[in-house]
Amino acid sequence: MSSDQEKLVSTDFWSEKPPWCQPWSILLTGIGLLAISWWCLHLLWFTTLLGLGVFGWWGLFLVIAPLAYRQQIQQQGLEQDQVSS
Repeated sequence: MSSDQEKLVSTDFWSEKPPWCQPWSILLTGIGLLAISWWCLHLLWFTTLLGLGVFGWWGLFLVIAPLAYRQQIQQQGLEQDQVSS
């Protein structure tokens, strides 16, 4: 990667994502799924299972993925600093 391309790499995970993959859309989709599930079915067991899936999805995309991205960017920066030295 050239030095110009390195400068363009963003450390913000969300700036790389399209609008439908932003935190607000992920949260609204999960809440909407749970609300529709309860409103249509009134089955507590089903909405609870769906909720576990939604919370797992939120954890993966709202917590784990941004942290992993940030760590990868930091690691690349450290490796580039070592090569430059």
